[in-house]
Amino acid sequence: MSYGNRLRQRIAAQGTTPLIGVYDMYSASVAAEHYDGMFVSGFGFAASHYGLPDIGFIAWPDMVAFVQRLRGAFPRHHLLVDIDDGYADPEVACHVVETLERAGACGVILEDQKRPRRCGHADGKRILPLPEYLDKLEMVLATRRDLVVVARTDATDEEDILNRAKALAATDADVLLVDGVRSVEWIRRIRDVIGDKPLLFNQIAGGKSPRLSLTELSELGVDVAIYSTPCLFAAHEAMDSALADLKVADGRLPAVDRPGGVGVAVSTKLLERNIARLRPGRAGVAG
Repeated sequence: MSYGNRLRQRIAAQGTTPLIGVYDMYSASVAAEHYDGMFVSGFGFAASHYGLPDIGFIAWPDMVAFVQRLRGAFPRHHLLVDIDDGYADPEVACHVVETLERAGACGVILEDQKRPRRCGHADGKRILPLPEYLDKLEMVLATRRDLVVVARTDATDEEDILNRAKALAATDADVLLVDGVRSVEWIRRIRDVIGDKPLLFNQIAGGKSPRLSLTELSELGVDVAIYSTPCLFAAHEAMDSALADLKVADGRLPAVDRPGGVGVAVSTKLLERNIARLRPGRAGVAG
C-alpha cells in the first residue's frame, strides 16, 4: 500500500489521528518512540533550519531534503508535510508535490494565503481570492497520485470561513483545515458545513485555538489533529533551564543517573533505533 493510502486509511478509522510536529531528525527520533505519525511543521522547520519565524522564508528544496532524511530513518511512520502556499507559483507547488510524493511523504497541506505569509495563528494574514486558490488546488490534485492533500484556509472573517470551507469540501481534497479556529462552537459550525469531508484541527501552544483532548476532538467530529510545536517548545524550555542550571553550577554538568536523565548512552541508544528500523536484523543495534 502506498504511503498516501496508508495515511488515508488511518484517517478513515475511528477516532482522531494525532500527528506530532517535528523540526529535525533528533526531535523526530524522540517523537517516533511515542507516536506513529509525524507532521513536518513549517513553524518548527523555519525555526530550526533558518532560525527565523514562519513568515515565508522556507525554500522548498530544503523541505524536500528534510522529508527524504525523515523517510530514510522512519520507513513506516506517517509523514504529513506543511508546504505553505506551495512556494507561491502553482507550477512550483505541483513540482514540489511530485517530488515529495517520490520522497515518501504521505500527504501535504496547501494553504490559501498571499505572500508575505504568516503562521496560521498569527495576526495580519492575507488570503488569495477563492477562485485563484481553487485553481492552484485543482492543479495540485491533478498532479498527485496517491498523496493525501489537505486543503487549508486561513480566512478570519466569519462568513468567508464558512463559504471557503464549503467550497473546499466540494473539491477532491482529502481533508479540510480551517486554521486558527477560535472556539469549540466554530469547530461544530465548520463540521456542519463540510458534510462528510474529513476535518483536521491544528493545535499549537499559545495559539488562537482552544486546547482540546483527542477524545474531545473525536466527539466534535475531527478526524486528524496536528500538534505543530510540542517538541520545539519543550526543547526551548529544557535547553533554557539546563543552561541556566549549568551557569548556577559553575559549569559542572548534572549527573545522568537521575530519573529522566539523558547522557551519551541514552542518546546513542535512541539513535541506534533509526538504524534498526532500516536493518531489523543488524547485530549489535538496539531494538
